[in-house]
This record gives sequence, structure tokens and C-alpha cells, in this order.
Amino acid sequence: MRTPCCRRTPFLLRTGDLLRAALLTVAALDAAASAAPARADEKPLWELGLGAGVLALNDYRGADTTHLYVLPVPYFVYRGTLLKADREGLRGELFNQERIELTFSANATPPVRNDAARAGMPDLRPTVELGPQLIAHLWRSADQRLKLDLRLPVRAAFTLQAVPRYVGVFFAPNVSVDMAPFHGIEGWRYGLLAGPLFATQRYDDYFYTVAPQFATATRPAYTAPGGYAGAQLLGWVSRRFPSWWIGAYVRHDTLSGASFADSPLVKRNNYWSTGFAVTWIIRQSSRLVESEE
Repeated sequence: MRTPCCRRTPFLLRTGDLLRAALLTVAALDAAASAAPARADEKPLWELGLGAGVLALNDYRGADTTHLYVLPVPYFVYRGTLLKADREGLRGELFNQERIELTFSANATPPVRNDAARAGMPDLRPTVELGPQLIAHLWRSADQRLKLDLRLPVRAAFTLQAVPRYVGVFFAPNVSVDMAPFHGIEGWRYGLLAGPLFATQRYDDYFYTVAPQFATATRPAYTAPGGYAGAQLLGWVSRRFPSWWIGAYVRHDTLSGASFADSPLVKRNNYWSTGFAVTWIIRQSSRLVESEE
């Protein structure tokens, strides 16, 4: 599974298995974020909520097996001056100018067990990816309802286990278009993003290499080289109500031309994934702050 890397749902803070589930939900539903309105309003300093998400995902990019995940979705918004956690994810105001912004980026992949293509090979641990993201604001409409951004997230990947293992770096540059509510469709927000994907040799090795001791008559030994990893196209929609929020996405991945396309573990060069989430706002701060979110 590879999910969009740029827009993010409310940041999730959990531990253990719930952390894995929450990170996976963020990775898949990161597209269900929203663009900022043109003017600032007074909103609560913080908000807390809880909900659930349903995701249909391939076991890994190129797998021909799909699983349905029903996951908890904690919701947390914080509108502080130096630290923010909202639809744009958890971020410190490291650098924020009119045209350039530096934030954090997060992603995750699910565990892979008993996959037919990997029969006899070690299971894949779930991974979490963390790193900086540079955002260039390319264009804004006069009313700020339509926005075009270039996003450059670079993330280091680690397995989720007792002793995490570093498994390489993933780079997912993309161009995103965000559309805030227009007349006649008040409240709904939409977006599209598209771009190529790149990974280091160590990252691709984790998912696509077949070591000689695991080679069979139908699964020859293979060493993943790293480099171009295909491309993604994703669309999302979301809406915030007074006491709850909903979001959904659909994504298409292509592995055509990917450096690891010849791996015997790649069974599909094109596939779709989708997801839906709903959260209820349970508590919020009585203190109000000015926010354009």
C-alpha cells in the first residue's frame, strides 16, 4: 500500500496496535483534508474526537491480494502559535512564508502475512515513514477557494516492532489542487493530487527482493535496484459538520516503468484503493483563537 503523501487527516496519537492502525488510517485517508477559507475566524484552541475508518488496500504496491481494514480514527486539532495539529497534520512552524512552507510528513504501510506471492518468505512488518515536506504555493485564486501547490515530502521508513529497523527513504513529489466550498455545494471540499514516486535501494529491497534461499521454480531470485517507483493519482472529498467530520478518497497506482517492475513479487502493475472515515467531535476548548483552518 502506498498512499498519498501530502494532505493529511487530523494527527493521531496512540501506542501499540492502535498506533499502527491510526498511522495506517492517516496514510490512506491523508487525502481527506481540506483547503483553508479566505478569511480567519475564531475557533477553539483544541478539539478532541473519535471515529472509525474503512480501507480497502493492497498488501503492498504491486500485490494482487487486498484486505479490508476497519480502524479507529482518533481526532485531534490544536491551533497553537508555534505548533499546530489539524487537517494539515502535526507541524511546527519551522518556516512559513507567503510562497514556501516547511512541514512534517507521515505515511505507513500495513503488515503482510500469508501472501501467496511471498509464501515461505518472512512476513513484512508494518512500517511508519516520517520526514520533512517542502510546500511551494504555486497559485491561489482571488477568493482563495482554488489552490495549486507543489509538495516535496521526503520520509525515512522504519518497521514497527520492539527494535525498529530502518528500511530506507521514500520520495513522493506531487502537484495538488484543493477546492474549498463553492456556491451551491457549501461545506464540501475536494482535491486532486498526482506525481511520481521514488525510493532508495534499501526501501525497495524490503518489499521486492527475493533472496536466493527463498527462490523457487516460479519465483526466481531478484535484487531490487531502487529508483523510480511508479506514480499515483488521488482524489478526495470531505466535509466538516458542527459536531462531526467525514472524508473519503480513491487512489490509482501504476508501477509501469518502475525499477522493480520485474520482481516476481510484483503481480499487478495497476490497481485502485479507497477509504472512508467519520469522526465525532467529543470535547473542545472554551478558549478561542484566530484560525484560517
